[in-house]
Amino acid sequence: MASDSITKKITSIREKIADADYRYYVLADPDIDDYKYDLLFKELEDLERQYPELITEDSPTQRVSGVPTKTFKTVEHRMPMLSLSNSYNFEELNDFDIRIRNILGNEKYEYVCELKFDGIAVSLIYSDSRLVSAATRGDGFKGDEITQNIRTIKSIPLVTKDSSIKNFEVRGEVFIRKEDFLMINEQQEQKGGKIFANARNTAAGTLKLKDSKTVASRPLNFFAYYIFTEEKKLSTHVSGIELLKKIKIPVNNLYTVAKSIDEVKQFCDNIELQRDGLPYEIDGVVVKVNSLAQQELLGSVSRSPRWAIAYKFKAKETVTKLKGIILQVGRTGAVTPVADLQPVFLAGSTISRATLHNFDEIKRKDIREGDYVKIEKGGDVIPKVTEVLLDKRQKDAKPFSIPKNCPVCGSELMKPDEEVYYYCMNYECPAQMIGRFTHFVGRDAMEIEGLGESILETFILSGYLKDVADIYILKDHREELMQLERFGEKSIDNILLAIEGSKQKPFDKVLFGLGIRHVGERVAKVLAKSFNSYASLSAASEEEIRATNEIGPKIAESVHSYLSNEKNKFLIDRLIKAGLNFESRPTESRSTANSSFSGKTFVLTGTLNNYKREEAQDLIENGGGKVSSSVSKKTDYVLAGADAGSKLEKAKTLGVKVIDEDEFHKMISQ
Repeated sequence: MASDSITKKITSIREKIADADYRYYVLADPDIDDYKYDLLFKELEDLERQYPELITEDSPTQRVSGVPTKTFKTVEHRMPMLSLSNSYNFEELNDFDIRIRNILGNEKYEYVCELKFDGIAVSLIYSDSRLVSAATRGDGFKGDEITQNIRTIKSIPLVTKDSSIKNFEVRGEVFIRKEDFLMINEQQEQKGGKIFANARNTAAGTLKLKDSKTVASRPLNFFAYYIFTEEKKLSTHVSGIELLKKIKIPVNNLYTVAKSIDEVKQFCDNIELQRDGLPYEIDGVVVKVNSLAQQELLGSVSRSPRWAIAYKFKAKETVTKLKGIILQVGRTGAVTPVADLQPVFLAGSTISRATLHNFDEIKRKDIREGDYVKIEKGGDVIPKVTEVLLDKRQKDAKPFSIPKNCPVCGSELMKPDEEVYYYCMNYECPAQMIGRFTHFVGRDAMEIEGLGESILETFILSGYLKDVADIYILKDHREELMQLERFGEKSIDNILLAIEGSKQKPFDKVLFGLGIRHVGERVAKVLAKSFNSYASLSAASEEEIRATNEIGPKIAESVHSYLSNEKNKFLIDRLIKAGLNFESRPTESRSTANSSFSGKTFVLTGTLNNYKREEAQDLIENGGGKVSSSVSKKTDYVLAGADAGSKLEKAKTLGVKVIDEDEFHKMISQ
């Protein structure tokens, strides 16, 4: 049994380590060297080994603990994590300021300007001063629970010491510093591993790793920008930042309070000049009304608050040589040209490839192999060729010729009259096969972890996979698969376990995974909800599919054609027998049910200013309502935006109540 003196000693060492972590990772002002820190840590480990009953979850030794996570649980946010509207020039900032002034009237207001980090938004929950839960932003309403991985970030305290506030939520951004990202890639290169594209994607991928020990080996950082608590009355956003500092949760000090929109613009200009010299990647400035009371008065529209906006910096650009044009074949057979570039460093990563979109784009910009081209990162993420430097063009440079045959299988390429893409029509084309498999097992579809492109290729070449239904009979070849090079019992069993788990995916994910042309995630959800099952959807005519809200003639034709094909019918039959969900399961009522929407039928017409059509539909359906594509006597409301057409006229004729966007927003608020 540990004595009081041992208990006090362990507590004292933990506090010293926590303080050292804060000074090192947050203040960048360490007061002890690494050797003394390591001695303290070892002493704590030795004492906890002798007195295991004194080990607590918030001990520094427990930042990396437990067995690897098998799946990430989905958690619902206490308050939605809203996204921000974007502005790209000062005129749009002026428009934002005018909207604020129109709503607040004669009230005085001021703005807080903060850096917009190129990282991953997360929510941290503290209960009784201890970090108890952490989640990703997800869709804004629900996210993945990643507590074990967040605990590995040493700048985030596992326990706070301020007795005046014990229960609160913190929101902020997880990111990787520029020099740390370069170090990670150097290490990857040395061991022959994958080179990461950019710091943001690396941070996002790291947070979703299932082994927290691997996460702990990556230098993740964190800045908080928001705190909510019922234990302290906060009047401004800045008072929240000051509270975060007080309880030793890291915040970025490059923020300012601006008395006018002109001061906001000045801050944006100053930060953009400093951008390249900062130790972390940013892509803009976040502008918020400082007063929390005024924030509440201003409210939100759809998924964005009215009281905040992101000012996005201009995309970074540079010049490099286009060595050649590579042709890639996707899962649908579409042939896409890609620029093979002389490697150049741009916005945090080395760029060697850039999209050329399609052959019409190459012709329009007159892009030729050997040209010097200007490239930029669209949204600071996707590199693209924006311009050819004609004064540097070589005299013998030849215009690019559109190929007649598939670069992978040699089949003749075809171009539909109404499209810009050329297609390989050979369904058995190896590139299409890999694309279909990769799409099917991807996170947005069946999410079968472990079946990456190289492993799929190995299984295909070994004869185990001819179509995606074969994935579900891999278990019959377990012993043979373990004999393949680079595979063992554990790796094969993990893959088989992930395959079995994918059978729980809902109908819309399965439908999206089939890779039907023109059927993205949103369309798959609409079809799954409207028809409820494969049997119902496959029995529908092309006209019936087209009559579904949001489904146009191209989509309807593509879906009907795919489901009428005998080979596809056979594939789907095998997937049904394998146990995949080909009908929608009833779900419990959403907690967001809204009495204004519940049981009501809406028709949407015209263009809405503050909502995308699918966002308005989601709000209605999540509130218990229904959205129809046509007006009838059973319609309760017609939501009419600008340029509303015949549906509005029919509503007036039938005496159906017509509402505008303001009334719709009031219904949401209720």
